Amino acid sequence: MKKEQNQGKFQELDSEPGDPKWLDTIEKDLHRQFPFHEMFVSRGGHGQQDLFRVLKAYTLYRPEEGYCQAQAPIAAVLLMHMPAEDAFWGLVQICEKYLPGYYSPGLEAIQLDGEILFALLRRVSPLAFRHLEKHKIDPIFYMTEWFMCAFSRTLPWASVLRVWDMFLCDGVKIIFRVGLVLLKCMLGTREKLKACQGQYETMELLRAIEPRYMQEGFLVREILEVPVTARDVERENHTQLKRWKKNRGELNFKSPPRMHGARLIMLAEPPRRQDLRQNPTILLEMPPPASQLKKGKEEKKSKKKKSMKKSKPIEEIPNPYSLPTDPPPPPPPTDPPAPPTDPPAPPTEPPAPPTDPPAPPPVISETPETVPQTETDSPQQQEQEQERAPPTDLHPAKESPLQRSTQSLSSTEQDTYL
Repeated sequence: MKKEQNQGKFQELDSEPGDPKWLDTIEKDLHRQFPFHEMFVSRGGHGQQDLFRVLKAYTLYRPEEGYCQAQAPIAAVLLMHMPAEDAFWGLVQICEKYLPGYYSPGLEAIQLDGEILFALLRRVSPLAFRHLEKHKIDPIFYMTEWFMCAFSRTLPWASVLRVWDMFLCDGVKIIFRVGLVLLKCMLGTREKLKACQGQYETMELLRAIEPRYMQEGFLVREILEVPVTARDVERENHTQLKRWKKNRGELNFKSPPRMHGARLIMLAEPPRRQDLRQNPTILLEMPPPASQLKKGKEEKKSKKKKSMKKSKPIEEIPNPYSLPTDPPPPPPPTDPPAPPTDPPAPPTEPPAPPTDPPAPPPVISETPETVPQTETDSPQQQEQEQERAPPTDLHPAKESPLQRSTQSLSSTEQDTYL
């Protein structure tokens, strides 16, 4: 986050010469940081060069604080896991947000946190608290290296990594819990207190902590069981700060407020660019809820039904070259008969009598002409028309006596006859 907000700042600080007063002190401390680690084992190697660049850049970034020897192991641990520029900004965040004022002149912040640790020890292990109070052993004697180096020079490497993971995630309360666990394990029973009857024996006991208490699994389990929260730390900080002002006056170096964990730091300083939004690197396919599963099944069923309705039956094409053994093809399907049409309405008025004499009837041939049927006539209409048509095999009708008489008369005789 700091790196994105200050593009090119580390390169600018790295190119500057730096204060000679701090440069000499930094060079003297380079070979003391993890001398058996492959990054820092050789003088002038890339590990020591990057460590020098990071510490020098911090003295230029915070000239009012300068350099503190406890910053070297912090920067060295960061360099083991990231490039020099990222390690520099990680050191800035730890010094400003997680442990503010720890590396300032006078070390007032670490002394104040020592009083907080001693007050919390009264709740966690009253027996160890009374022993330290009896021999007047101030917390600054045993907890300075613990807190300022974040236990990087005290615990075994596996435990350091676990403690740092929790420390960067949850804040300084993890450092307090680790200190309380070590004090309780070393001074929390009467059998252990019998071996340290004075101040010197107690300090020697705290400098040589038993390895079983620093083992990774045991230490992490004990840390999680310590009943100390960030609110407890802030409440005790407020109490000890009042007592400090009453006995010693105002603090000479006013440090920024402490942030308890990465989440609060990110909320306090939101990213300013859209590209700072982290995209997930591991995507998990979550099963949809039961309601969506039911909807999906119903949609699939409806789609299947629609596809079944839309599908047309496959028409079989008869083989034009059928064999004698093949079965005969089925008859073609016939259309269903149409409903009968309404009969013609009967005439309402009788026909008028003819004024002109009737024409002679036409000669009916034996084979009457058939009216061509249209394609639209239904089978019932065709049957009705066939019933109405006169049969073709009947003989012609016999002539009436009137027709015979009229045919034998002339035209004048017909007129007079009529």
